[in-house]
Amino acid sequence: MPLTPLDIHNKEFTRSFRGYDEDEVNEFLDQVIKDYEMVIREKKDLQEKVDHLNEKLGHFTNIEETLNKSILIAQETAEELKGSASKESKLIIKEAEKNADRIINEALTKSRRISMDVEELKKQAKVFRTRLKMLVEAQLDMIDTDDWDQLFDTELGEDLDLVENES
Repeated sequence: MPLTPLDIHNKEFTRSFRGYDEDEVNEFLDQVIKDYEMVIREKKDLQEKVDHLNEKLGHFTNIEETLNKSILIAQETAEELKGSASKESKLIIKEAEKNADRIINEALTKSRRISMDVEELKKQAKVFRTRLKMLVEAQLDMIDTDDWDQLFDTELGEDLDLVENES
């Protein structure tokens, strides 16, 4: 057990015949007591500071742990978001490619159908032209026949006689 200032103060030395000067020893002991009390106070103050700093250290250690956990959670969340965004972008690209393929196929099909319709219309136009040409030629042939000359040569009176005879 360590000495206390009171232990030093109450210490009694035995006296001998040619011993130390009592006043000098008492003065020295008083100085030792003062210094010892000061050391004890400093020790107590330092212990309080250590306790306070340990408390702060504990607090900051908790904050550090919380921050580390938060950083880990943020990193995990960022990775999850990055993965989700990557998956979503791949799905969007795949869907866009499907739509593009569908649109291209529809356009090709429509183009082929229009091309076939154009060819069919060309054939129909050729047939129409041929028929029209034949019709016009037949009409021209009718106009060129001698029947018209006979009609113009016939007198109106003769036509009436023919009609009356037939009745």
